[in-house]
Amino acid sequence: MIRILSILVGLFFSLALLWSLGKGAASFISEPPAATVEQAFHKPPRELRLASDGLFGTFDKQQLQRGFQVYDEVCKACHSLRLVAFRDLKALGYNDDEVKAIAAKYQVPGVDPNTGEANTRPGRPTDFFPQPFANDIAARAANNNAIPPDLSLMTKARHDGAAYVYSLLTGFQEQPAALLKQFPDARTPAGLHYNPYFANLNLAMAPPLTADGQVTYKDGTRSTVDQMSRDVAAFLVWTAEPKLEKRKQTGWPVLGFLLFATILGNLAYRNIWRDMKH
Repeated sequence: MIRILSILVGLFFSLALLWSLGKGAASFISEPPAATVEQAFHKPPRELRLASDGLFGTFDKQQLQRGFQVYDEVCKACHSLRLVAFRDLKALGYNDDEVKAIAAKYQVPGVDPNTGEANTRPGRPTDFFPQPFANDIAARAANNNAIPPDLSLMTKARHDGAAYVYSLLTGFQEQPAALLKQFPDARTPAGLHYNPYFANLNLAMAPPLTADGQVTYKDGTRSTVDQMSRDVAAFLVWTAEPKLEKRKQTGWPVLGFLLFATILGNLAYRNIWRDMKH
């Protein structure tokens, strides 16, 4: 009797679940949910091709140096690179003296050897890039209550990493009239900036790259907003994965060895073990 009751209870719940599922599907078909402003106007990242793309990609060191220059002159005012040390810049082609000069331009936290009190000092190659703000409260106060994210791993933390960074930097614009016509209540709030490549279309960061020639490249490259955006995106690919070239160079020999070992193992099986019986 208990078994029959258990079967009936299970059957009842199964039917209830199927009924609920069918009703929900019918409601979704007959009355589909209204599109949100984000669904209607959010854009996928623009296409971006970099020298580091692909299975055989390598870093363009000149572009990385230009990207670092954009970070150094524009982005560092708000964004940190807390996982990158100054000495890591040697991988971009800078020599020891240049790395020391770059580090010395930054003020990093230190300790007064005479009093033991906290102070700041010029950076050294072994130091990491310092935080631009003393704490989160200061960061929020300077950025419309938003904390600028650290950029060390940004191209790994966002889908389509480098393309996302490039699109975001070049995507600031006025809200389209079609958006305000379809969603009158979706006007960008005061203090925020419309960007169709950002998840909710409005972000606290003002356009950081506003005009051609904002950064004067040392190699003479024309610094358009598009070029600067490409270069800093390439630089952030390097900060997120500085060993990318080494990984690719090591990966192919490893795959070749594994293929060779697989073939060798199969031949050994055919010639030595095929007649063995378990």
